[in-house]
Amino acid sequence: MTTEKTDIQIADALRAVAERESVTDVFFVACGGSYAHMMPNQYIVEREAEQINGIVLNAAEFKARAPKRLGKSAIVILCSHSGTTPETVEAAEIARKAGALTISLTHVLGSPLDVASEYTVSYTHEPRTMSSLHSAAVLTRLTFGILHAREGNKKVDDLNRALDAIPAIAESVVKERASKIAEFAEAHKREAVIYTMASGANFGTAYSYAICILQEMQWVHSAAIHAGEYFHGPFEVTDFDVPFIQLIGVGPSRGVDERALAFAEKYSKRMTVLDAKDLGVSKLPESVQEYVAHLIFQPVLRAYAVSLADAKGHPLTVRRYMWKLEY
Repeated sequence: MTTEKTDIQIADALRAVAERESVTDVFFVACGGSYAHMMPNQYIVEREAEQINGIVLNAAEFKARAPKRLGKSAIVILCSHSGTTPETVEAAEIARKAGALTISLTHVLGSPLDVASEYTVSYTHEPRTMSSLHSAAVLTRLTFGILHAREGNKKVDDLNRALDAIPAIAESVVKERASKIAEFAEAHKREAVIYTMASGANFGTAYSYAICILQEMQWVHSAAIHAGEYFHGPFEVTDFDVPFIQLIGVGPSRGVDERALAFAEKYSKRMTVLDAKDLGVSKLPESVQEYVAHLIFQPVLRAYAVSLADAKGHPLTVRRYMWKLEY
């Protein structure tokens, strides 16, 4: 994978976006971790778009709902790491048949998703790092690119500056927190349940950590709690020995995170808190900080996952059902 190749693929897709007669909706469609990557992009559209709607849907739900707004004025962005996720491939076929512009992300060119889509962007995959070539960053580039092409949004340059700075920031944070990460792993290696909590553009990262890392890769019971929903049921499970991982973002949702944290810290002695301000987000252009904080959280949280897996003696690659049974 080269920067030039990805840049060309993105440029080709955005050229097609610019040439559409109209664009009223962007559907972000995927499953699992790829679906989680889509969530911050819906957030971007909601915060930045003047006329375009952003909708994030699980691929199977996309098919089941059959959105009435799906048509020639829609863009459907899809993602599947292997390019073989059946629901996502079928969603691409449905979208294309409806006349929507389909843009897919996959690690495997020539895969069924690549074949089913009009435009494909390939990406690099190294979860312990972050760069402009990683899937989550590529999605952010596409989203801001669409807003620039259709509405003249002017934050693309700031986004690119942020993406240039993030790899070194994330690497530095992981090194600086090595002892804390090891302590977390040792303290949580026998936990049966660990909750995650976040809001705003970072909720997708908390969701991914709950379902992909803790449930899928570590067989630990978990749930992603939206910080704004915490006081509407989930706070009843809070106790002195119940572990939480909470992400504190920047931007307008920060107050939502801080309110939940203030309560949780009173009653749980097992809070692991990652604050974007402590992770170097202030070094990035202010106009895009809230949109890219999750790109720092992701490699940092992966370091926590790798250390936890080592402490548990349960490699992240071990599965009970996935890829082994028909489902």
